[in-house]
Amino acid sequence: MKIDNLVHDGVPRNHFASDNNSPAHPEVIEAVLSANQGHALAYGDDYFTERATAKLREVFGSSCEPFFLSTGTGANVLSMAALTRSHHAVICAENAHLNGAECGATEKFAGVKLLTVPTRTGRIGVEDIQALLGNSGDQHHVQPRVVSLTQATDFGLCYSVEELRRICDFAHENGLYVHMDGARLYTACAALGVSPGEMTRDTGLDVLSLGGTKLGLLGAEAVLFFRPELAADFAYIRKQGMQLASKMRFLAVQMEALFTNDLWLRLADHANAMARLLADELREIPGLEPTREVQTNMVYATIPPQAVEHIRQRYLFYVFDAKRWEVRLVTNHDTTEEDVRGFAEMARKTVGQ
Repeated sequence: MKIDNLVHDGVPRNHFASDNNSPAHPEVIEAVLSANQGHALAYGDDYFTERATAKLREVFGSSCEPFFLSTGTGANVLSMAALTRSHHAVICAENAHLNGAECGATEKFAGVKLLTVPTRTGRIGVEDIQALLGNSGDQHHVQPRVVSLTQATDFGLCYSVEELRRICDFAHENGLYVHMDGARLYTACAALGVSPGEMTRDTGLDVLSLGGTKLGLLGAEAVLFFRPELAADFAYIRKQGMQLASKMRFLAVQMEALFTNDLWLRLADHANAMARLLADELREIPGLEPTREVQTNMVYATIPPQAVEHIRQRYLFYVFDAKRWEVRLVTNHDTTEEDVRGFAEMARKTVGQ
């Protein structure tokens, strides 16, 4: 359902629609302005990109190979292009962005088939993967080559470190790579109390699409290879995929800022805390119970249609399932307690009218 207006009766609406809607964080803007001094070599051959690469290796391990890009779709799709050939397939959750929200980009640009797993949580397990390996070695069928996991899932739920290790071990035993869509990696790490390196490198992950835009960056993302040999051709794949930025320094310094002074953790902790507060407030409203577990920065709840339209006059959010009026509410790094309590108060006044 499309939301058209950001202002109602001259009053700006507050946002619970998407963490893509939030502004860039001031520390990120400061990093960009600091890099905006004089000339620097283009296409990543500059001091700023070198410094940011060193920062990512400090966080994720000295052997990782980072590449900066500008979109999450680009990061996901080009990761698949690096890991597969046209007779391969990628196993992922049915509701993963790779399948449901990339406009078929994986199929068009990576040229591979997606084998999807229905799941209410967005998580898939070893049993799901094993069920799709029955045609391995059969020339009449595509051959699974990659397992793609979303952390946190599009329902705000997390794989535990143990679950990730089990999946990676099983995948590698069966000749599969494991990719992670980490657009919301930070909120998952904050929720589980583990570092980004523990969540990725230490679990056996092969490739990570590292998000940034959803946590206060200006359209900066990255792809990290934990097995350097897999990155051998990625510079060419990135260029062909139209994701090689000329002024790379402005992408790189944003990612560096995110991992300086634990900015990522501060922002993710705050977004998660606001989601927990929102869920607690909604539980106090008779007949308005969150419909899914709240682990990170997303709250799902059913709200009567007449209340939805009224609340939307002041707060933006999406209806996830129109059949039962289940809505998705996303908190951000800049969501305030006033935003949360204001939404809850408006819901309290309108639900049941």
